[in-house]
Amino acid sequence: MSLGLLRALLITDPLVILSTIFFGTINLIVSLFDQSGNTQVAIARVWSKSLLLLAGVKMDVDGVENISSNGSYLIASNHLSYMDTPVVLAHIPVQFRFLAKKGLFSIPFLGYHLKRAGHIPVPRDDPRGAVRTMQKAAEVIRARGISILVFPEGGRTRDGVLQPFKEGAAHIAIQAGVPIVPVALVGTREVLPMGSLNIRPGRVTLRIGKPIETKNLTARDRKQLTEEVREQIAGLLEGHK
Repeated sequence: MSLGLLRALLITDPLVILSTIFFGTINLIVSLFDQSGNTQVAIARVWSKSLLLLAGVKMDVDGVENISSNGSYLIASNHLSYMDTPVVLAHIPVQFRFLAKKGLFSIPFLGYHLKRAGHIPVPRDDPRGAVRTMQKAAEVIRARGISILVFPEGGRTRDGVLQPFKEGAAHIAIQAGVPIVPVALVGTREVLPMGSLNIRPGRVTLRIGKPIETKNLTARDRKQLTEEVREQIAGLLEGHK
């Protein structure tokens, strides 16, 4: 959960607040006994579904058949809103962690949850730290057989237009030797616009593309792979239109 989404939840429907407190408390207790973080992610998935339901978000999901629930992937998605992560978490049935701003790990309760669940902090304005983070993400994928969620644009788009991709996602996938799953989100920007703290009812579409293999690729292929992933996501967005 991002800080912006947390703030939005604090001023929205009381049922959403109660749901967040309820599942957050359970998650905290479970984290004391489950070192893997898998149960925490499962609980967070239920919370995400309850959040979307209570917020009045209607979902259209396409392409789930393209992935295996037991698979290990680098999930690459466009980024429109703080609601993107709950939407992906609720509807992509794989065990995954995500990269989060390092500052979020310092927030009481939220930071503890992120750390215990195994999410990975990303330092800002620290190129060397960013490289170490990518290496750690690849190691987590290889060692634990789970997936990582990355937003290759590097941040939310202000106008809803797909932005150029950074090469970090391709780097992680190549190092880990796992396929990249392109994901396209439509509608989350209307549900929770940038700069707004009001979650609105609406319809959101999540489209999952076919995995892009990275076997036999090297670091020199990062740029080409990054362009291919962006083209695939752009195609999924265009297909929705």
